[in-house]
Amino acid sequence: MPPTPTPWAAPDPRDDLGLVALDFELSPERVISAYSHGIFPWPDGDPRHAVPWVCPRRRAILEFDRMRVPRSLAKARRRSLLRFTVDRAFAAVIRACAASPRPGQAGTWITPPMITAYTEVHRRGLAHSIEAWNGEMLVAGLYGVDAGGVFAGESMFHHVDNGSKLCLLHLTDHLRGRGSAWMDIQQLTPHLEALGAREIPRTEFLRRLRDEQAAGRTLFARGEA
Repeated sequence: MPPTPTPWAAPDPRDDLGLVALDFELSPERVISAYSHGIFPWPDGDPRHAVPWVCPRRRAILEFDRMRVPRSLAKARRRSLLRFTVDRAFAAVIRACAASPRPGQAGTWITPPMITAYTEVHRRGLAHSIEAWNGEMLVAGLYGVDAGGVFAGESMFHHVDNGSKLCLLHLTDHLRGRGSAWMDIQQLTPHLEALGAREIPRTEFLRRLRDEQAAGRTLFARGEA
């Protein structure tokens, strides 16, 4: 039988990071349980170090009805010849995200144990990827976790201009089609803020997460293209 995940504690409200746990337990069961509680791992990139599991005081979300698509991106989308798929190459996407250059950072938080855990979560139907193809070549993608009706975005990569942004637009269209109105993006970045993302308090995020879980939406189906 799979191991039972260690129970989660409430984060310290005085801690901006929202540290819930610090341990080496990076099993698929623990990853799935964490996201269902609004918690995610935030390793420092060294697999020898314990993994911080966090639920920050402020959480970034992207609400689809607030999205602002720049004119240049909309034009790029209309002219794009890329082909987009869902869950066709999860392992390749997460490895490409791990290898993607990160200006100002010494490395990546997507360590080999993270890749192993999330790939197994994908095999179990709860982690998903969007891929962009130029012919048979994978040129961009993103991945994340279904937290029970809310998609939690994790990372993106691109080898062509606007590739990851177009993957994000494809994802939002997909999620809208399944009745979803927003996604968890964890941290607010200038790029996502420009698209309309914003931060909300942890209490509001957790309430909205519970509401979506209660709705019982299926965001992804097996074998989708």
